[in-house]
Amino acid sequence: MPYRWALRAAAALIVVLAGCATHAPADTPAPGPKQSTSGRTQPEPARSAKRSNDTGQGAPAGVDGRDAAGFARWVAGFERRARARGVDRTTLHSAFADAEFLPHVIELDHRQPEFNRAIWDYLDTAVSATRIAHGCEKLATYRNTADRVAARYGVPGAVLVAIWGMESNYGSNFGHYETIDALATLGYEGRRESFAEHQLYAALRILADGDISRSDMRGSWAGAMGNTQFLPTSFLAYAVDADGDGRRDIWDSIPDTLASTANYLAKNGWQTGQPWGREVRLPANFNYAQADGDAHRSTAAWRAQGVRPVDSRGLPQFDSAAIIAPAGASGPAFMVGPNFRVILRYNNATSYALAVGLLADRVRGEPGVQQSWPRDEASLSRAQVLTLQRDLNALGYGSGTPDGIVGPNTRAGVRSFQRDQGLTADGFPTQSLLHRVETAAGG
Repeated sequence: MPYRWALRAAAALIVVLAGCATHAPADTPAPGPKQSTSGRTQPEPARSAKRSNDTGQGAPAGVDGRDAAGFARWVAGFERRARARGVDRTTLHSAFADAEFLPHVIELDHRQPEFNRAIWDYLDTAVSATRIAHGCEKLATYRNTADRVAARYGVPGAVLVAIWGMESNYGSNFGHYETIDALATLGYEGRRESFAEHQLYAALRILADGDISRSDMRGSWAGAMGNTQFLPTSFLAYAVDADGDGRRDIWDSIPDTLASTANYLAKNGWQTGQPWGREVRLPANFNYAQADGDAHRSTAAWRAQGVRPVDSRGLPQFDSAAIIAPAGASGPAFMVGPNFRVILRYNNATSYALAVGLLADRVRGEPGVQQSWPRDEASLSRAQVLTLQRDLNALGYGSGTPDGIVGPNTRAGVRSFQRDQGLTADGFPTQSLLHRVETAAGG
């Protein structure tokens, strides 16, 4: 649930900052092969046990037999294609001898949220006081490991810990779906067959290399695995054996997890010594068409337009930076640099990259967002966004094909409408703007 900035929350944040400052650098041995990163002992899962659990895995009693038969035929066909590509029979038998169709994976793949979540609600959870505190604890516990990784790859430990926190809540929830079963289910269903097959081939390579057992290769319903949620192809490209045990283990080895994540960021262009970005204050006459993350200028050029820091840290010195204002003119704005774009390579969502940057800042003891979010603005539902898109199109403000998702085309249409209405053209859709558009469209 979103927390509110009441006195109790404020006091909690003070404790968090104090805790980050007072943790002594330490390091502890990586968990054993069956020890989770949260300290819980995870028993070897029995292949029959997953059929009876109620976490969304396995085929529940009511599954149509045609699905099971169709899934078996798809798996047999995939095995033939894999053999033709040179995958050995032993690996295929290990992967598919007991493969199961997971109907809940299909449900999740087709599920769409009814509401578009407000950025401030998302950040309330992603950068909560609890997550900050746990991030401080993890960085203190694995300080020596994080420092070694930072020295090799140039990525700060706080950033790695922030991604760890975002992706699996520091290892407490990286998913319980067996990756082979989840990907095979997606392949059989067909909507994402090409993606699923590509990832399955990579997963088979991981099994053949001996990095993880079939039953321990677990993660999300969509195939992302381990503490920092690598897809199998990303694992093959970036995973690192940092603890020297001969295996790349992003499930139970913290050195491997942090080094693999750092390697991913480094190979995607991370610039050592540069911040991800910083909160800024925009001038009253700012052209918000520039605040879509695509207009890149130097810090000096943005400063010449009146962009100012919000605190004594000043503006970061970037050769190429963008401005984002995820809640429009009524909310905070941020100047983001090349490392922000690298985080987007990890997960291409502005809200995610912003959360990683802000969480890393808080783990380092830096201040959080200082300007206020427009919390009195209710988010639009998907149905309302569809209405907005259709009405904008009808009025000649092209917003693309209506899909219920606020993307660049929708924001461009909103900005054009706002400009013609004498409003601040920030492209941020609100309930009041929806009402204006509906009225103009004769709704």
